[in-house]
This record gives sequence, structure tokens and C-alpha cells, in this order.
Amino acid sequence: MKYTVSIQIDQPLEKVAPLLADPAQLPKWLRGLVVHEPISGTHGHVGTTSRVVLETGKQKMEATETITRREPVDLHGIPKGGVVHYEREIVGEGMWSAARERLSEAGPHSTLWESENEYRFSGVLMRVVGLLMPGAFRKQSLRHMQDFKAFAERGQDVRDGTD
Repeated sequence: MKYTVSIQIDQPLEKVAPLLADPAQLPKWLRGLVVHEPISGTHGHVGTTSRVVLETGKQKMEATETITRREPVDLHGIPKGGVVHYEREIVGEGMWSAARERLSEAGPHSTLWESENEYRFSGVLMRVVGLLMPGAFRKQSLRHMQDFKAFAERGQDVRDGTD
């Protein structure tokens, strides 16, 4: 299953890219995050492997995330008109996923975030989930992006319990 979602953030690319890649900020906008800890490598950099635990309702998912691309490596001092690529693979029980994030200037004070997502499922249960609920994956991705937008623009923290 593949899909792409996008959102415009009313902040300049120079602010959005480092904020999105900063692991200390994840709990403020990644709804349901319980744990995101590096197993090896430098948090957020290519080759880093992290243990990730997310909780959605009564469901708890544990996975391993590997950063596969981050360009430019230094997100401070992005050139005017620059583009940022941030990609990762996530492997969990019965699931493999790739997320390819692309941030680009949408104007002098705004950023376009495009997120291309791909999922592959194994095992009967996960294949059924993938077939019956493809919209749920897209909806969750868009929700995470909307939460990040609220955080980047207004400092809204998902842990405050306001929607």
C-alpha cells in the first residue's frame, strides 16, 4: 500500500526542518509516542536505529526505526530555495514501512511538507488489516502532520489534551 499526504506549515523551511528532526520535540507533536530511543547511532542521523513504541487507544505497537536518508545532513543554514529529505524505515511485527519526507519552500514564510508512505504486511492478521483499513493509515499520517503544524505554528503540545 502506498499513499502521499501533504500539508503547508506557516513557518519558514529554516525553522521547520530542524524542528521536525529534533528528537527532543517528538513527544510534543507525535501523538501516542511512548518511547523513541536510539539503539545505535546518533539520534536522527543516517544509519541510526531506534526503538519506537506508539500507543493508539488500546493498541500498542513496538517497532525498530532506521534513518535511511537525511539531506542536507546539517539542517541549519539551509540555502534559499533548498529542499530537505528525511527518510526512514520502520519494521514491526507483521509490518514494514518506509516514510519519505520532503520539505520545500512554499513561500518566504511557509513550508510544504510532503510525506510519501509505503507499507508491506506479512501474516494473515496484518494483511487483513492492510486490506480492510487502508484509509486509517493515511488518516493517522495526516493527523501526525496536523499535530506537527499546530506545534510549529502555535507551540501546541499534543500532551496538553487539546485538539
